[in-house]
Parts: sequence; C-alpha cells; structure tokens
Amino acid sequence: MRAAVLHSATGALLLTLLSAVPAGGTPDAVPGVAGVAGVAGVALAAERAAAKGIDFGACSDVPDLPAGMECGTVRVPLDYARPNGEQLALAVSRVRATHRDPHNSKRRVPGQGSLVFNPGGPGASGLYFPLVGMVPEWKRLGAAYDLVGYDPRGVGRSAPLSCEDPKTFFKGPAPAPAHPSEAYKRERVARAKAYARGCARRTGGALRHYHSLNNARDLDVLRAALGEDRLTFLGASYGTYFGALYATLFPSHVRRMVFDAAVNPDPARIWYRNNLGQSAAFESRWEDFREWVARHERVYGLGGTARAVLRSYERARARLAAEPAGGQVGPAQLQGMFLQAGYYDDYWPSRAEALSTYLKGDPKRLIALAAPAPEAAAEAENANAVYTAVECNDGPWPTDFRVWDRDNTRLARVAPFETWDNVWANLPCAYWPAPRQQPPDVRTGPGELPATLILAAERDAAAPYDGALELHRRLTGSVLVTERDAGTHGIAGGPNPCVNGHLEAYLLQGRLPARRAACAPHAEPRPAGRAERAAAARPAR
Repeated sequence: MRAAVLHSATGALLLTLLSAVPAGGTPDAVPGVAGVAGVAGVALAAERAAAKGIDFGACSDVPDLPAGMECGTVRVPLDYARPNGEQLALAVSRVRATHRDPHNSKRRVPGQGSLVFNPGGPGASGLYFPLVGMVPEWKRLGAAYDLVGYDPRGVGRSAPLSCEDPKTFFKGPAPAPAHPSEAYKRERVARAKAYARGCARRTGGALRHYHSLNNARDLDVLRAALGEDRLTFLGASYGTYFGALYATLFPSHVRRMVFDAAVNPDPARIWYRNNLGQSAAFESRWEDFREWVARHERVYGLGGTARAVLRSYERARARLAAEPAGGQVGPAQLQGMFLQAGYYDDYWPSRAEALSTYLKGDPKRLIALAAPAPEAAAEAENANAVYTAVECNDGPWPTDFRVWDRDNTRLARVAPFETWDNVWANLPCAYWPAPRQQPPDVRTGPGELPATLILAAERDAAAPYDGALELHRRLTGSVLVTERDAGTHGIAGGPNPCVNGHLEAYLLQGRLPARRAACAPHAEPRPAGRAERAAAARPAR
C-alpha cells in the first residue's frame, strides 16, 4: 500500500452468491458483487488451470536471477463473466523448497506445498519474492515451502497497464505545498482529470476489470494452477485486503493465511476514508523519525528536539524551492524521500545523513536518494497506473473536489506532512471514467475459515493499526500479533525474532497463540555513514 489507501462505500451489498468451486470442491456461500455468471467463470478458469498446471522453466526475461528460480504463466479471464473471452497471462515465479533444515543439514524437512506471496500496492510486483529464501529469517520457511511470487493483473509482466507515457511520468523538480493555494489546487485538478482520461484512452474498455475482487479471483485460479487444493498465502499491505476478500469468497479453499500490515477492510472505508486515516498516521510517524534524529543530534546536527529537526527540514525545503539540487530535487522529491522513512525505519540513518550533509553544503547524498531515476520510469508509471485503476474501481469516491478540499484542508491543519500529497495521488478517482464496485463485506462466521494470523506494527502509518483490529473482528478465529511501539510497514520475516517465531509456528506447525499476542519492538536503527564517523571523532560535550 503506497501513500494512499482509500474511500468510502455506502455499504455492502446484500446479494449472497456461491463462490467459485474447483473440481471436486464444495461451494461457499458469500456476500458479493458479482453475478452467477462471474461465479461460474471463476470455477471454469480454476478447473482449466488445475488441468493445465504451470509449465515452469528458466526466467529468460527476468534479469540477474540466481539459479533455482523458475518462471511460468497462468491464464485468467479478463472478465470472469466471460471466461471464454480475452485472457490475461499472469507471470509466476517459484523457488522450490530446499527440504533441508538450516540448523541441521542432515535432517530432511517434509514439504508443505506452495506459499504464495503478494507485497501489496496495488501495483507492486511479487516476482522476486522467492529469493527471500536466501535470507536467514526465511530459510526455515524456504525448507518446507515452494516460495511462489507473481505479478497481479496489470503489473509488470502480467499484461501491464499504462496511463501515460513513462517518459513524462517523473515530474521534477516540483513543489509540495503543505497548504496549497487555490491556483495550485486548480492545476492539480486539471492534472488529475487528464490522468484519468489517459487511463481510459490507453486501456479502453478493459479498464473496468482491474479491481480487488478480480485480484482475489485470480488468486484462486493461481492456487488451482499450482495444484493446491487449499491455499497458503502471505499478503502484505494491500495484499491483506484482497487476501481478506479471498477468505470471504473462498473460505473452504484456505489452508493458512497471514495478513501482514492489514488494511482496514470496512466497506465504508474503501478507499477514501482509509486515505484520511493514513495521512493522519503519517504525521505521527514523521514525528517518530524526527525524535530519533533529535536523539542523535551529535551525529547529524539537525537539532536536539523534534521541532528543531522540523525547522532543519523546512530550511531545506525553502532552499530547494529556490534552487533545486542538481536541477532535479525540489520540495516534492525531498518530501518523497522522507515519506519512505515513514514506511521503514531502516531508512532513517540514510535520510538523516542526506539532510545533514545537504544543509552543510554537500548535495550529493540528497541527489542520490531523492532524484528521479529515468531507468525506473516505466516500472514506476506501471505501478502507479495499476494502483490508480484498482483503487478507483474498487468503490465510490467523492466526485466533487469541494469534498476533498474540505476534508483535507481540515486534516492538513494538524497533519500537514502527507495530507495533500495523498490527495494528489488519488484525485484521478474523482473523475474516473470506469464503473465503480461496491466493496464486499469482508466477514467470516464461526467455523467457516481456518484460523488465520494477522501481524501489525502498532505505529504503522501506511496501514494504521485500527485496520488490524477491524480485520481481526471480521475474520472469526483470527489471531492478532502486535509489535508494540514500532512502525515498520510489514513485519513478517523482519528483524523481530518474536514476530518471526509466531510466523514460523503458524506456517510450519499450524500453531497460534491465544486470540491476541504482543511482541516488544525491534531495536531502533543506529546512525550510520560519514556523519557517525565524524561524530565519533569529536569529543563528547
């Protein structure tokens, strides 16, 4: 989930349908938004995929991959109401289970099938995920599971979407006013309208079929193609939302599911209201970062309080507005660089060092971290197109800019860091040319779904903690593990051994704690780089 996860629906539909059924399966009764033709389409696509499987082979079109990674494709209908119509080929990757205990090479580990991963977005590629089996924290899981990643529909190598020429995607240097003028708002409204028109022009009638409900259906077809009767899935960020849709639609097809950094699935929050909550949460996380920098004032020299660090940041913004660094980095690029620090605290040292050295007259580090990378333009444009299409299609959005203006002007008074940037990222949804979904009511009753695991950092800004609490309430039998006083976005397989212990116990043994459990926070990052070395050479004050 990038810097916006977003709006409100007027409520869930009451229609109850049968979900897709693989060959030999039994139907699940679910509330949904699709007609019977769509339900039959999923069943037919899954049956075909199960019969054909995936012809894995060398990853010839994916550069720089180690031996052992395999690639293939699975075909899904563009429109599940017309399963014999246009098909999309989804790119899939796999590293087979090693079956070797990383702590005892003589012990053979029995296989547990495929573990499918989605990193979120919408618009993020999961194709490189299987490589995590090389990381120590993932070796036990990689011993038992085939690690499977894929590009969801529209992403990367899976019939990629585009809304504008990638050559024009990076627009910089650019301003980033925390309290924009009326003229600037009019400019951004015009830009949002043009972007929405570009999505329609470049994608045509297919645009309406890129949404979370179809992502959940595609996941069931992938499950069938992998030869799995029941799915083992780890979804992060946005991946938790369509994973939760999957659990609602196909509860009897679930073996184990992990929801890491859970999005609030309440239909009344998909997606506009989630966006407002996210902007408020980023303000708190921005303060967490500034407090950390202040504790290391001797290293960075940016101020001994969070307020003083903010003054240093504002001084850099003003200087960049007058003269962009390297002709490429303006206030918007600076803000984007520090937004990344709101997601991941292991970015804190490099961002603090870049700000420190820039204010001392050396812009090289800042330019290296914040300047747009032309070689990444096509990938970034594609990710943004999918993000926009999925979230705009998923639910109703305010179509009157005055609503956006009212809500976000109020919010920006107390949360200026991310609020308006979030608006501009999502404003094309106000002028979206494709039909909107009504978000389904994510919910399972007692005994419908196997026990699932929800992981959440208490101060996560991109997926605020209330989302984990709401998902926990809605998935009966789920267990919530919280990393207290921490805010990294996505904690599975990270630096916290307590979190990883719960993850492994669940995925390897099906064992869960009581209804809720808590872990102490992982260690804060240590200052690093030239600034730390310089500080070490100075006498203590």
